[in-house]
Amino acid sequence: MAKQPRPRRQPQRTCIACQESSSKRELVRLVRTPEGRIEVDESGKRSGRGAYLCRQRACWETALQRQAIGRALKTQLLPEDRERIEAYAASLTE
Repeated sequence: MAKQPRPRRQPQRTCIACQESSSKRELVRLVRTPEGRIEVDESGKRSGRGAYLCRQRACWETALQRQAIGRALKTQLLPEDRERIEAYAASLTE
């Protein structure tokens, strides 16, 4: 009798806006690069400090209003970074 392999455990992450916990693949990662820029990391593999948000526009808007992104990434959100994040959020569904 062959032993069945264990199913792989899915890493869990928490959205910084709504505090809902989901699998890492269901959330979008924001990363503070070593240069200090804040970028959207679709692959989830870029180096730097990361924070996660749901794929819902409401969570992105909440995070921007509450300044949760800068707090989670321990940096100031520059105007050009904010514009890039707002543009990405606009592409998401309601």
